[in-house]
Amino acid sequence: MKIRVLGCSGAIAAGYKTTAFLLDDDVLIDAGTGVGDLPLDALARIDHILVSHSHLDHVLAIPLLADSVLRLREQAGRPPIQVHALPETLQAMRQHLFNGVIWPDFTRLPNAERPVLSLHPFEIGQRLQLGGRMIEVLSAEHTVPAVGFAVDAGAAGHWVYTGDTGPNPALWRRLAEIKVAHLVIETAFSDDERQLAHVSRHLCPSVLGHELAQLGGSVDVHITHIKPGEVEAVMSAVGALQSGHRLRALQAGEVIEL
Repeated sequence: MKIRVLGCSGAIAAGYKTTAFLLDDDVLIDAGTGVGDLPLDALARIDHILVSHSHLDHVLAIPLLADSVLRLREQAGRPPIQVHALPETLQAMRQHLFNGVIWPDFTRLPNAERPVLSLHPFEIGQRLQLGGRMIEVLSAEHTVPAVGFAVDAGAAGHWVYTGDTGPNPALWRRLAEIKVAHLVIETAFSDDERQLAHVSRHLCPSVLGHELAQLGGSVDVHITHIKPGEVEAVMSAVGALQSGHRLRALQAGEVIEL
């Protein structure tokens, strides 16, 4: 099982792509601008997209991906790409993305009977079986309904992605019950912007330290969602945390093997 980091930035600039992870070659976990670095044949192999929440930096590539692969998948007789998310997230995409104004409704194209995209609701705590892989939907605390995900790699443990979240006691209660091998956790703001992090329900380094104190063991912790231009300030403060975990900044292009 491999997870490729396509994008892990909180915004865009040269060399920075927003959040997207590719599980093996057929499952996207979030669909930010990093998806655009995949070649067309790789895009056409994606069968499932798991969406953490409705914000643009996590869903932007879904309508563009649908447009890119529609003809290839139709010619190959492939079924619709299944988009999995909370009901509120799916409704937001129906209303604001696939509305015929911002973008065509690819849940009804090329036709309503066999569209390129189909939408599938899940709920927090649900375990999804996708191609023999088990993925659990985790809670998140954000300004819109949001989730994270835990990919079960058996004896190797779980790859956990928090999604966009502020402090979240429910997450740590659940993670105490499973083996965490890798934790991808956001730290979107520096401590200088702690109030902004609080209002927008993101983390900053000092709050991250409090959150990680609730995680047992010694875990590989990958810091994600840092804004361009803020990486040095955020990671300097993260490096000063007293933690028994191994903390480092996530990098686009790296591959995590489980």
